[in-house]
Amino acid sequence: MGDPGVAKSQLLGFVDRLCPRSQYTNGRGSSGAGLTASVVRDQLTGEMTLEAGSLVLADGGICCIDEFDKMTDSDRTAIHEVMEQQTISIAKAGIMTTLNARASILAAANPAYGRYNPRRTIEQNIDLPAALLSRFDLLWLIQDKPDRDGDLRLAQHISYVHTNNEAPPSVLTTAAGDSAGLLPLSMAELRRYLAIIRSQPDPAVPETLLNYLVGCYISMRKESKAGSKESIFTSARSLLALIRISTALSRIKCQTEVDRIDVDEAIRLLEASKASVKSDRDRQRTRLGYKELIYQAIRGLAADSSTVRMADISKKCVSMGFTPDQINEVIDSYEELNIWQVNVGRTRIVLVN
Repeated sequence: MGDPGVAKSQLLGFVDRLCPRSQYTNGRGSSGAGLTASVVRDQLTGEMTLEAGSLVLADGGICCIDEFDKMTDSDRTAIHEVMEQQTISIAKAGIMTTLNARASILAAANPAYGRYNPRRTIEQNIDLPAALLSRFDLLWLIQDKPDRDGDLRLAQHISYVHTNNEAPPSVLTTAAGDSAGLLPLSMAELRRYLAIIRSQPDPAVPETLLNYLVGCYISMRKESKAGSKESIFTSARSLLALIRISTALSRIKCQTEVDRIDVDEAIRLLEASKASVKSDRDRQRTRLGYKELIYQAIRGLAADSSTVRMADISKKCVSMGFTPDQINEVIDSYEELNIWQVNVGRTRIVLVN
C-alpha cells in the first residue's frame, strides 16, 4: 500500500515477469468469479463446465492484484477462502467440487483518501475489512516523501530510460554510499536461482525451535495488548505468518532446516511491517532510541525480582524487532554505568539497587 506514483504497479509487473507461474490482474476489472472460478455452458455439448480464474491458474505460483482497494466487497470476500485454506469450493449449477489455489497473493492498494495521512489511524487510511487484512502476512506502507538525493536518483533514472529506452547500468553500493563493485542479478539469473530453490525440499522446523517460536508469539501478543490500539494484526494467523516467513528465509539459503537466525529475521520483518503503518500518535510513543526501549524492556522483566535471565531478555527484545548486537550493546553500556551486573557466563544480569 502506498501513495500514488511510488511504482507499486511496476513492482507487481516485475514479480509477474520474474515468477515462472504467475497471474496479473486488476482489481477494478476483476470479479469474484474471475478470481476464483466460474460455471459456464459448453457451446458444443450444452453441459455446464468450470472455468478456472486467476487464483486457480496461479496454483503453485503467485497472483498479483493491482488496485486491490477498487474491488467491491462481494468480490473481495471471494478470496477469503483462498488466503486461509488455499482452496476454492464451488457449488453451482449442480457442480460441487474443490479446486486447489495454493498461490501467494501480492496486492497493491491506494489509501482511502488518495494519499496516506499519518495523522489518521490505520483503519481510517486503509478502507479494507480487518478480516481481510489479517490474512496478509506482511503489510508495507510506501510513502512519497520529498528527499533531495532520492528525487535526484529517480529523475536521472527516468530521464535515462526515456532517452535510451533501456535501464541504466547499475552497481550495488554499500550503506555509506560507496560502490561495492557488484552488479545486480539479471532476470535470467534470478529465474535460474528461483528454479534451484524450488527444486529443493521444503525446510523443516526442528523441535528445538518450537518452544522459541511459541515464546516469541506469546511475547508479540503481550506487546499487542499492552501497546497501541492499532496492533490489531497479532492473532493466531501471525504465528502462521512467522512460520511461513521463517521457512521462506531458510529456503532462499537452500537449507534443510529452519534456524534461529531465520526466526529472528522473520520477527524483525513483522515488527517493521507494523511500524510502517503506524500513525504519528504511535510514532511519538516510539520515538525513543533503541537503547532506551531495550532498557525499559529489561526493567519490565525485572519488576518482580532483581535478577533477569539473558534468555528472557533476548526473547523479549527480539520479539520487539531488535538485533542481538543492539541487545548486547545496551547490556554492556548499562553495565559500565553500574546499573546492573552481568555474571561471568553471561546467562543473567542482576540489577543494582
